[in-house]
Amino acid sequence: MMAIFGTSESADVLPRSTRERLKATLRRDKEALSPRVLRRTLTELQAIVDPQVSEVEGGRLAMGVAGWYARATPEQRRDCWLLMSEQFAPDAAKIKAAREHYEAAQGTADEGQAEIRMRKAFLSPRTRLLQRFAVFPEGMRFLVDLRADLLPSLKADKRLLPLDAELEALFSTWFDVAFLELRRISWDSPASLIEKLIKYEAVHDIRGWADVKNRLDSDRRCYGFFHPRLKDEPLIFVEVALVDELAASITPLLDEHAAPAEIDKATTAIFYSISNTQVGLRGVSFGDSLIKRVVETLKDEFPKLKTFATLSPIPGFRSWLGKQAGEMLAQASAKTRSELKKTLGAEPTADVILAALDKPLELAPKSPLRQWVLSSAASYLGKAQHEGKPLDAVARFHLGNGARVERLNWAGDPSAKGIKQSYGLMVNYLYDLKRLDKHRAMAAQGQIPISGAIEDLYF
Repeated sequence: MMAIFGTSESADVLPRSTRERLKATLRRDKEALSPRVLRRTLTELQAIVDPQVSEVEGGRLAMGVAGWYARATPEQRRDCWLLMSEQFAPDAAKIKAAREHYEAAQGTADEGQAEIRMRKAFLSPRTRLLQRFAVFPEGMRFLVDLRADLLPSLKADKRLLPLDAELEALFSTWFDVAFLELRRISWDSPASLIEKLIKYEAVHDIRGWADVKNRLDSDRRCYGFFHPRLKDEPLIFVEVALVDELAASITPLLDEHAAPAEIDKATTAIFYSISNTQVGLRGVSFGDSLIKRVVETLKDEFPKLKTFATLSPIPGFRSWLGKQAGEMLAQASAKTRSELKKTLGAEPTADVILAALDKPLELAPKSPLRQWVLSSAASYLGKAQHEGKPLDAVARFHLGNGARVERLNWAGDPSAKGIKQSYGLMVNYLYDLKRLDKHRAMAAQGQIPISGAIEDLYF
């Protein structure tokens, strides 16, 4: 009896599929749309992809559904996602028949036609549905925002994964770099566009108009990728400082009162902030193409530029070290542990050493504790991996694009955010234009390209 009651209780709390709900009469708790309204909504979605409906008319119908969606509650929107995900899947019987035909046709003259048939079988009505939403003027904006709404729910509700995968696949085509325009954003750009820089800046918060004016000054450049269907909306943008040496700190670059550098003497371009602006385009990669295009543009404008590098945060370092401090201490030499013991006045355990790092910027240049942090950071960037890729997200991005880990900078970001992320450390990733392909190939094989200076810091 206990087992029976337990099974019944578990079944009661399981969410019903849209197929079950469409056949029902009453709605359950936590179901936003009643079966009757759910059926009506499905009918409206099906009308959009009706083969008898033209693309223009389908777009008009899709715009009507988008209008309802804009007014809907989060729970009602979720029901709409479930309908799109569950009710517009490919036909399983057609896929099975096409696969059997394809397998039987291998090595025959019919092989090509069989492949075409199988490809068509895998095309879902969901693809056509989403394409119709993209027809009306604000349709692309609607779909990008819909996916941004959807993403936080994927972990809790796997039924939504097909809809997310379909959107990502379509966006990868629609937002291919071949269709994007590289544009410079300057102080002369429309105020509405500059406001978007302030809104979307994700690395170093923009504090106001004086700050953004400094970032768009004569010795700076800012470029973004734009899509024709998202008017004046940068998808990603990069901020660049033109200087005469590798930058070691973000502070002078963000100093609103500093005089502009003499750009005719600039030899180095520092990429100090790259920000994606559209959450709904997660998984669609165009950052690497942006850097390449910007490098080409800068070289044309400033032939004296020889060095292209970043000044990047290390967002995962402090969290990682909090878990790996014991291991880093075990890897340190006996001499290093002895020096740490003398400095700390106690045996250097993970807890003791992490507590001593409460105010890292106060550590003297020759402090053994400071050297230990630098060595740990070098190990984090040069060795720490997950599934053959760098553990740190920023490192993963730049190394995947062909850069190498060049130099660690103590107190590179002394802000509260910098201290919280990495004890204030920043790193330069160098884009050696002659070795990009080599470094990219190394990264693809799980080898992290690093400079000799970083290797020298290893325990």
